[in-house]
Amino acid sequence: MNYGFLIRNDRCIGCHACSTACKSENEVPLGVNRTWVKSVETGAFPNVRRHFQVTRCNHCANPPCVRICPVTAMYQRDDGIVEFDPEACIGCKACLQACPYDAIYVDPESGTAAKCHYCAHRTDLGLEPACVVVCPEHAIIAGDLDDPRSEISQMLAENQVTVRKPEQGTAPKLFYVEGNDANLTPTAVERTPTTFAWADVLPLHEGDGAPHRSGPVEPVPPKAARRAKSGAPLRASQPQGLPDAGPIHVGDGRMAEQMVQVAYNAQHTIPWHWPVPAYLVTKGIGAGLFMLLALGLGLGLFPFDGLTFVVGGFLALLFTALTTALLVFDLERPERFLRIIFRPQWKSWLTRGAFLLIGFSVVAGGWWLLEAGAYLGWWDPLSSTLRAVLLWAGVPLAAGAAVYTAFLFGQAEGRDLWQSTLLPVHLLVQAFLAGSATLLVAGLFFEMPEVIAHTARVTFGAALVLDLLVTLLGEFGMPHASEAAVRAAHLISHGPYAPHFWIGSIVFGHVVPFGLLVFGVPVLTALAGVLALVGLYLYEYAFVLAPQEVPNS
Repeated sequence: MNYGFLIRNDRCIGCHACSTACKSENEVPLGVNRTWVKSVETGAFPNVRRHFQVTRCNHCANPPCVRICPVTAMYQRDDGIVEFDPEACIGCKACLQACPYDAIYVDPESGTAAKCHYCAHRTDLGLEPACVVVCPEHAIIAGDLDDPRSEISQMLAENQVTVRKPEQGTAPKLFYVEGNDANLTPTAVERTPTTFAWADVLPLHEGDGAPHRSGPVEPVPPKAARRAKSGAPLRASQPQGLPDAGPIHVGDGRMAEQMVQVAYNAQHTIPWHWPVPAYLVTKGIGAGLFMLLALGLGLGLFPFDGLTFVVGGFLALLFTALTTALLVFDLERPERFLRIIFRPQWKSWLTRGAFLLIGFSVVAGGWWLLEAGAYLGWWDPLSSTLRAVLLWAGVPLAAGAAVYTAFLFGQAEGRDLWQSTLLPVHLLVQAFLAGSATLLVAGLFFEMPEVIAHTARVTFGAALVLDLLVTLLGEFGMPHASEAAVRAAHLISHGPYAPHFWIGSIVFGHVVPFGLLVFGVPVLTALAGVLALVGLYLYEYAFVLAPQEVPNS
């Protein structure tokens, strides 16, 4: 068995019966959709045509959402249906980033991932999915693709079909007869209309400082929905109701004057917000500090100093713990975070990263306890050998903790800008930048030997220059491989995130700190470190959020 869908766009009348039946059959909450009908109008008045497209999970033969899920909540059945288990889901939202089709959403009531599951509860009983049964034009055909006698196999043989985003390599099993490019390609039509056919397009606050963007009224985020249900107050930044200007917005100019416009679509919220760029910075600080101390001592760049190593080790552990706290905080079901440990899915870099963080924390924590005890005179001097072993053992774990997010982003196949081969190197450079900057700031509050401070300054300066080169010449200087990546990069360099990038990251995060570093004054050097860390956060903020602004449906 190998189940798939065929959509007859030549028959679809845009009645939305499939969307309604799906909601009713699966008890889908308001504001989210498993199946929706995208409508695009082409032509110029009065010669216009509206194209309909039933949009949903593609039940890919090579599903990236399954690989990225850290707890096997998203899985592929033997019959090809991509199913989900809400009882296992921790609400990490990684599957939303992995899906190139925006087919997955977070249930605002349960806080777990959900999507079309081929009405598996009906399929297992020999019944067809609800959308197939209700369609008045028989425009949706479901069946076994491996059975040459099935209706779907015969129609595939008789008709020329297309799929969405074949270049992603997911092998989608949702086929369209007479698929229109304006519908199939998410970026073919600019999201500029001020109203859809049956939905108001409103400016929306993202709730964490992200720029406004257009789209129908989006659901209150799952965490907020559960707070409201419990009677807790909503934050003022959360979208509620309609704007003061009223529910109807009409654009300038003559109606239907453009050649192509979206008449209706289901907008999708941005899954990852400020905690993700924040955790990238804190993780870089923790890993970078440890590597700087371990490599500096091991390579003979400076002698051992008990106070510096105790303070530096404590800060490395503190920011690593803060990283874990941010990761747990960003989950929709944070009380389930231990499932990453107890039911891991080892193909997911979210799982691998969690174990790298745990391994690094255990080794670095053991080393720091021995180091602090030796500094206070609690341990025998023979513990120095064990301290050295743990210090060297922590270096590869720290490097892994610093760079694993690059591979996690690589699994997020719905965000093309993150598919950068330079990203592991970039994150490693940023770790040394963040670690040395933090050590220089900390040096204001205790007496650090000049030779260690000098090494930190040299590392900081070199990391500033190298990070600037990798960013400008590598990440944004080289051509990008897809239109989605180009659009995301443009949002960062010339769009709403340009101030974060140019002013925050490049000028105040790199150029000004390097200028302050030249003076060699401790206070100015510490200020340079603070500015660099702020600039690093602003860069990560733009890098994380901008690709999520590019539509996938």
